[in-house]
Amino acid sequence: MKIATFNINGIRARLDALLDWLEREAPDIVCLQELKATDAQFPAEAIERAGYGAVWHGQASWNGVAILAKDTEPVLSRRGLPGDDDDTHSRYIEAAVNGLLIGCLYLPNGNPQPGPKFDYKLAWFERLHAHAQKLLHSGHPVVLAGDYNVVPTDEDIYNTRSWLKDALLQPESRAAYEKLLAQGWSDAIRKKYPDERIYTFWDYFRQHWQTDSGLRIDHLLLSKDLAPKLQDAGVDKWVRGEPHASDHAPTWITLKLGRVEKKAA
Repeated sequence: MKIATFNINGIRARLDALLDWLEREAPDIVCLQELKATDAQFPAEAIERAGYGAVWHGQASWNGVAILAKDTEPVLSRRGLPGDDDDTHSRYIEAAVNGLLIGCLYLPNGNPQPGPKFDYKLAWFERLHAHAQKLLHSGHPVVLAGDYNVVPTDEDIYNTRSWLKDALLQPESRAAYEKLLAQGWSDAIRKKYPDERIYTFWDYFRQHWQTDSGLRIDHLLLSKDLAPKLQDAGVDKWVRGEPHASDHAPTWITLKLGRVEKKAA
């Protein structure tokens, strides 16, 4: 089973690019972030014609997350991260797909820091810790995939020099990510490639794509029972090289699942 995460950076503006990628790479499950579209604006019909069922949690102009499933309908289990009833950002959605529980997240960027946006990032992280712990205790096989807006280590960025003040590299951000992993989650890309520099994001400035000056901020975390089933992983970098592309590239894993897991409700 192939599971991918992709910050689309505007699903209406990049729908054709999304459909081209779905046709070419045919992932079984897709977590999308930064839809920048309301629920009513989500292109459900076009995605259905491409062979995918979908659940989504939209928001006008920014944020927004969705889960797509090939040849089936995701079963929605949660829309929104628990822990703050006043949080109006559309940053988390969860669904059951083919026996797996999939959590799709778009963690706050946190810039500029210090300040309220960074405080919100860390508070959101704490809520994620609490929910992720419950997911681990649920006994279900779980994948938490999305744009975490954290560069875990200096090996996950081309050069730290111009990013030292950025929220993505702050010690508090990295510590929050490490705290999540310490619960028992496996960072699938790093597990598959422990010693390689892997990038998932290249911003639009200073020829960063052309010079492969990237960051790894899109992560797929596996629950303890799924980690041994990791088969392959990678980044579809060709998508970032297309005209008018998102600044992220789809990041994916494949899991070797048995028949019982695939048929589980």
